Amino acid sequence: MSVIFTRITSQEERSMVFTKGAVERIVDACTTVVWGQDSSTPIPMTEEYRSHIFQNMEELAKLGLRVFALAHRPYTDKARVLEGADLDRDDIEKDLCFLGLIGLYDPPRPETAASIQACYQAGIAVHMVTGDHPGTAKAIAQQVGILPADLSTVAADVADSMVMTASEFDSLSEAEIDSLPTLPLVTARCAPQTKVSMINALHRRGRFATMTGDGVNDSPSLKHADVGIAMGQAGSDVAKNASDIILTDDNFASILNAVEEARRIFDNIQKFVLHLLAENIAQACTLLIGLAFKDLDGRSVFPLAPVEIIWIIMVTSGITDMGLDMGLGMEVAAPDFIDRPPQSKKGIFTWEVIIDILVYGIWTAALCLAAFSIRMWGFGDGNLASGCNRRWSAECDEVFHARATTFVCRTWLALFLAWEMVNMRRSFFRMEPKSKKYFTQWMYDVWRNQFLFWSVMAGWITMFPILYIPVINDVVFKHIGISWEWGIVFVEVVVFFAGVEAWKWAKRVYFRRQEWKQGPTSRIDNAETTRSTA
Repeated sequence: MSVIFTRITSQEERSMVFTKGAVERIVDACTTVVWGQDSSTPIPMTEEYRSHIFQNMEELAKLGLRVFALAHRPYTDKARVLEGADLDRDDIEKDLCFLGLIGLYDPPRPETAASIQACYQAGIAVHMVTGDHPGTAKAIAQQVGILPADLSTVAADVADSMVMTASEFDSLSEAEIDSLPTLPLVTARCAPQTKVSMINALHRRGRFATMTGDGVNDSPSLKHADVGIAMGQAGSDVAKNASDIILTDDNFASILNAVEEARRIFDNIQKFVLHLLAENIAQACTLLIGLAFKDLDGRSVFPLAPVEIIWIIMVTSGITDMGLDMGLGMEVAAPDFIDRPPQSKKGIFTWEVIIDILVYGIWTAALCLAAFSIRMWGFGDGNLASGCNRRWSAECDEVFHARATTFVCRTWLALFLAWEMVNMRRSFFRMEPKSKKYFTQWMYDVWRNQFLFWSVMAGWITMFPILYIPVINDVVFKHIGISWEWGIVFVEVVVFFAGVEAWKWAKRVYFRRQEWKQGPTSRIDNAETTRSTA
């Protein structure tokens, strides 16, 4: 960048060109140099002086300083320079006199290093694309943790690929870029097209790329990335218009907060769908398998009456479940959200979710059918009588008690499954792994999400009127109030929790082994953040 200053006095009018910029560009435009602290006389620029200048530049860059060169020359054009006049830059920035180097230290924010470390922990690789000198970019990247502090600890070919200049990167073909052991973590002296090429290279490797930037020259890459993030305070209007997200505080750490919120929402959607579909599977299996229970007339005796089914669908799985699933949607982020790799692009229906739907649905249905069978054949005479689907009679007393027991089990298991879904892998009794409350932490977890807590309570309370109010229970719902059968219900609940906890334990063992087999490098497999610093 160059400016022209004009000093007008009564004796003379004198104009000077002052230029600052990248050291290489300025030195190429200089024909003279002021050398020595006590000298102000320009002398011809030689290769020896150029070598000294570049050597000093490298030493300053190694300290993490942004290095600029200063130069000037008299402006001898006789025409008065007017503001806004159309001047030829090539004519202005030539035959300059080199004055010196300036090293500016623009320290990264204190929270940047911790945020980048957290990004790597979350499986997100951070790349720096900058207009700074390679030495400056490398030093800053090592300070904040983008690069290892000691590059000698990695393989030589990987170390060579970690830091590149834009000219080196742009000179490579797509095939050569794709064959690199790793894409450059630091790319210096970047032009806008270099940043776009980096995004394309990430896409060819199947990565999800996020670009952050603030300048006009960042707008092409912001638009080209999967998600463009502009700075709200220092960002240009062009960059903001090209981006998808604007950081109002210009803080890189805010991106990690966005990752936490995104993972929380994704997890809660999975929990919502998992709970809803698992309950549908349980309902369908209970009804279909229950058709095997035949009365004296050879007709199926329903373990759940039609009105009970409607109640479960409209209330327990409708109004109450809406509260349950909305409560699941309000869950905070899981304690281990930062330790998980990014989600794949397959959506919420992963194999884990699909298998969980089947396991929880079938397990709930098995317990409901077991409750009906235990009450009928374990503690009853097994007499399914005749016409018990239509009305109560003395002969149908056993069926009505068994049906009530099944209905209570079905309702309670649906409610308790919502609490188990707060975390899809961790134990309901140990959702906070760092807590010292070994036996009571689950109480705090249950109470923390009060919307979910009161939704469960609503489903639990509304069950008693239809269970014990005369006419409503035996005429409408085709069951009658239970007494000692509550013991069956409590045992079923204990077995339910034991089965779910055993399944979660098996999943934890499986995924730990998978992670051990794949190694730590497998964590960074989907997400990449490209950060522009200039």
